[in-house]
Amino acid sequence: MTDASGGLTPETFLDELTRSRLVAIVRGSDPDAAEAATLALFEEGITLVEVALTTPDALQVIERVRHRMPAGALLGAGTVLTPADVEAARAAGAEFVVTPAVAPSVEAAAAHGIPVAAGALTPTEAHLARLMGATVVKLFPASSGGPGYLRALRDPFPDIPFMAVGGVGLEQAEDYLTAGAVAVGVGGPLVGDAAAGGSLDALRERARGFVRLADRTPSA
Repeated sequence: MTDASGGLTPETFLDELTRSRLVAIVRGSDPDAAEAATLALFEEGITLVEVALTTPDALQVIERVRHRMPAGALLGAGTVLTPADVEAARAAGAEFVVTPAVAPSVEAAAAHGIPVAAGALTPTEAHLARLMGATVVKLFPASSGGPGYLRALRDPFPDIPFMAVGGVGLEQAEDYLTAGAVAVGVGGPLVGDAAAGGSLDALRERARGFVRLADRTPSA
């Protein structure tokens, strides 16, 4: 999953994203709880987790998790908006970045060769995100159009890999995957209140459900 220098490449990131079909989004109010939730997700077989920079002390959470996560797992930073955010996430050890919009961070990450999932909703935004170097386009919020909208987007953009994020729960995830999303990104429906101090046991149970779903849903 790395290049000769030891870093994750956009190509290998997309390969892993397409294989695993799932990114967990950790956004919480308690740094220690966010760290514990991230590690629990990895332990339950989710291989890609992003820690949103809106989480208090998110960079420290990323730094700490990097020293404890299992081999083969990939840790990213979410809500990355500026070039400064990219640099900070990179320094903390994030291997990929995720944005909520077509922001300056997209080009900044791409310039460093960092895989980036760029948030976009409209056809124009999706096209622009790819021109700016996005590895994958994060359809956000996916719930505003649903799986049918994703199918419509894929007609003129068959070569754009889309990840559906926003309002994607366990019941909706399979529809997005069969509609052609290479993966889904899931926050609240998966993490719940675990990143704010809630039950890790409940988190683990939800994680197992999402992993089973991703494993049994074939690529479109």
